[in-house]
Amino acid sequence: MCGIWALFGSDECLSVQCTSAMKIAHRGPDAFRFENINGFTNCCFGFHRLAIVDQLYGMQPIRIKKFPYLWLVYNGEIYNHHTLKEQFEFTDYQTKVDGEILLHLYERFGIQKMASLLDGVFAFVLLDTANRKVFLGRDTYGVRPLFKLLTDDGFLAVCSEAKGLTDITHSMSSPPKITPFLPGHFEVFDLKPTGKVGSIQMDRFHCCTQEPNHAAYDTVERLPSGFVPETVKSNIRSLFENAVRKRLMAHRRIGCLLSGGLDSSLVAATLVKLAKEEKLKYPIQTFAIGAEDSPDILAARKVASYIGSEHHEVNFTPEEGLKVVEEVIFHLETYDITTIRASVGMYLVSKYIREKTDSVVIFSGEGSDELTQGYIYFHKAPTPKAAAEDSVRLLKELYLFDVLRADRTTSAHGLELRVPFLDHRFTAYYLSLPEEMRQPKDGVEKHLLRDSFKGLNLIPDEILWRRKEAFSDGMMSVKKSWYNSLQDQMESEVNDFQLEKSPKTFPFLPPRTKEAYFYRQVFEKLYPGQAEWLSHYWMPRWINATDPSARTLSIYKPDKDQ
Repeated sequence: MCGIWALFGSDECLSVQCTSAMKIAHRGPDAFRFENINGFTNCCFGFHRLAIVDQLYGMQPIRIKKFPYLWLVYNGEIYNHHTLKEQFEFTDYQTKVDGEILLHLYERFGIQKMASLLDGVFAFVLLDTANRKVFLGRDTYGVRPLFKLLTDDGFLAVCSEAKGLTDITHSMSSPPKITPFLPGHFEVFDLKPTGKVGSIQMDRFHCCTQEPNHAAYDTVERLPSGFVPETVKSNIRSLFENAVRKRLMAHRRIGCLLSGGLDSSLVAATLVKLAKEEKLKYPIQTFAIGAEDSPDILAARKVASYIGSEHHEVNFTPEEGLKVVEEVIFHLETYDITTIRASVGMYLVSKYIREKTDSVVIFSGEGSDELTQGYIYFHKAPTPKAAAEDSVRLLKELYLFDVLRADRTTSAHGLELRVPFLDHRFTAYYLSLPEEMRQPKDGVEKHLLRDSFKGLNLIPDEILWRRKEAFSDGMMSVKKSWYNSLQDQMESEVNDFQLEKSPKTFPFLPPRTKEAYFYRQVFEKLYPGQAEWLSHYWMPRWINATDPSARTLSIYKPDKDQ
């Protein structure tokens, strides 16, 4: 986790502009650098570092003696950097930084192949002063964030978070749009002698349904083909374990979020197992958040005891949650209802990890619901094809919702997130399976994933088959959910008249509930005029819903009602 920031062709004094880079200082609390570019007095890079790999030489922009004309800032982890270095016999390595591989790959193969060979999560700005080119790129699912601002006259500003661009000054009379950079894409700009740029190419280098190019060099050999259930389940286990193993790459302590649900429990159990095999010098810490008697806290406690992790529980009251909603919206840069609702707990547990422990690299179960059709509304899918298509849609939109939440709530406290369920090979394989295989079965969502780990004693059976909880039910007291606490609070925050007038007040994506109205008000205060950062609200499909919570659906029954 780091914060990257870059300007090309600024009309304003750079020392004035660079104050904007300080808005993302939370992403990299270990060091900061601001560097002008030789020969281009109006271009510069800013970088906030969280030191995870190569404590000595990991500062950016990265430049090496072999290619003095290349400048790189990137945020992320490249899990196959050693493999690629050996495969292509790259010599004259100057650092142990995983990102150095980008320079060697670009010089040998060009930008498209470079990006497609990277197994990891990343957002990068690469400058080639010899060929006068600037390149931007972002990983397949947008696990690492990236935003850009481009004016009509060619001034380009780039940042990990949109807040680092909102106060950038420029010569245009009307403000240019700040837009999220599309995941799985790269963009090429010509760098003019003035330092301004012109976009000449925007292309996709990987889509989640394709086997990634780097699979050819992966440590897991080619998998047995065919759709015999036992073969499929064995392949799922191999790829999942490989996804967790490659993410152990770190010089800082590793921990794991643990809600007691299927996804985080599988990640935590596999992580503990592999940490012992790799002989890590410390026990894996797991972290759960919720009210003392919440279903999640009790389930997570059971899993932690079973797998033998060093477990931490963070107790959380509705009052504490409501107190941080504005801070959370500031970090998220969205007004999406379910994203904010689910972010509060993750923000508070991340704060605890930062203040009370030395874990910095945090594993999590994000991506599984989208990939394995885990949302309760998938029970209502009209056909297996419709369900499979919606799964791909959700994966492509992760950067607007769940992955955004997971990145911002952890990075707000200088932690680095790792999400094995979004491993390129794992997702490509799962999406290649027959549509009928991936559907809910016998009234149980994620049946195939659960079945793949049956009989292994990796996690307790009752957790392996635990139904998906609405997040707000799982996290809070059985007496009153986080969802209900929010609704009660909103009654006093927003009146009926305001809600009635919301289409006039907020013509773009008008809020339809008091809770949504409240979030939008806070967002507009923090980021006026930026409503288009969100293209649509996250909502269940195939059901007439005005609220994203599973608890509002007629097909939902929380554990306590069964």
